[in-house]
Amino acid sequence: MAYMSMGEAHRRITDYLNRFSDAVSSQDASSFKSLFAISSNSHFLISLSHALNLFQDANRLIKNSDNFSQFADIIVPLFRSLQSYTQGDLVETYHAFEKTANAFIQEFRNWESAWALQALYVIVYEIRVLAEKADKELASNGKSPEKLKGAGSLLMKVFGSLAGKGSKRVGALYVTCQLFKIYFKLGTVHLCRSVIRSIETARIFDFEEFPKRDKVTYMYYTGRLEVFNENFPAADHKLSYALKHCNPHSEANIRLILKHLIPVKLSIGILPKDRLLEKYNLLEYSNIVQALRRGDLRLLRCALQDHEDRFLRSGVYLVLEKLELQVYQRLVKKIHFIQKQRDPSKAHQVKLEVIVKALKWLEIDMDVDEVECIMAILIYKNLVKGYFAHKSKVVVLSKQDPFPKLNGKPVNS
Repeated sequence: MAYMSMGEAHRRITDYLNRFSDAVSSQDASSFKSLFAISSNSHFLISLSHALNLFQDANRLIKNSDNFSQFADIIVPLFRSLQSYTQGDLVETYHAFEKTANAFIQEFRNWESAWALQALYVIVYEIRVLAEKADKELASNGKSPEKLKGAGSLLMKVFGSLAGKGSKRVGALYVTCQLFKIYFKLGTVHLCRSVIRSIETARIFDFEEFPKRDKVTYMYYTGRLEVFNENFPAADHKLSYALKHCNPHSEANIRLILKHLIPVKLSIGILPKDRLLEKYNLLEYSNIVQALRRGDLRLLRCALQDHEDRFLRSGVYLVLEKLELQVYQRLVKKIHFIQKQRDPSKAHQVKLEVIVKALKWLEIDMDVDEVECIMAILIYKNLVKGYFAHKSKVVVLSKQDPFPKLNGKPVNS
């Protein structure tokens, strides 16, 4: 940083204060929101921070001015937060910015129109991001990370300020999405329910009036929640909505949605094309798809083992593990097809011993009793139509549609 004189430092601080005052008086939303973006590392804010370090009397400058004093509760802690951020003190950065946020919320409530909504978005975003950074610093120093939890409480207060009638309410979905990010990060996804109820059942909200960006994010997170609840039709609807309306140029976001949508589609019998997996670098699903096509249980288990950490982090491991039943169905279907070619009259009679041998060829050791149990589950869940001839250890398949397709529906519970 080049040398800065005291006069230059004073000029930069008053420039910021004038921008703040002018933005409020003219309701210039674009200029106003940029004044709060602490973590953006903008040249303007970095130079302001250096000026504040040099000019120690900024607080007096704010409080003694008629133009700025009314915003002192917002600006004074904001300056302290900015200085702490550039000095690398992330915990103090969050503490100070939290005070700015609380003062801003109070002021925002007093403004009749929603002109400052974009600035509120920046503050909400900064609260979450700065809390995450502060928690990392606390954890690295052996202390309990608690700021993100506090940020969640603060954002609930922001949500409350938007839940009334009028133009401000369109901001509620953005705040909700930031809350989702906090709850997923903390592993407290059950806290999402109360916010979801407010959005989906309160008459004051019309989902279609929210910005498309926020609707996509909302559907992505609520879709993931439906995956956790194993409500796959709802998960399919919500994640498909997010994919359909996502910015087509945002490949990273499309990939993120597909990471959760593909397991849902697989669970209802819909397999993705190989070129889709290649395009979005989701090759961890390639062998799982192949296993479903071939009826290859060994390949499925190897794929789950190879990418276990990745699938666990995404929260889809258990969904993929349950695909074993579809793989068994495909294996029996292949055996049925081979028998039909050899002896059409007996194609519908599949000996359990033949399935045991097929599994052994796949290096899966099971005895006849275990295979009988698997077949009973397949019949019960309507993946196979047929019955057992227990004495002869044979599955007698229905001659009409012995292997029902899922057709976009989940396997029966």
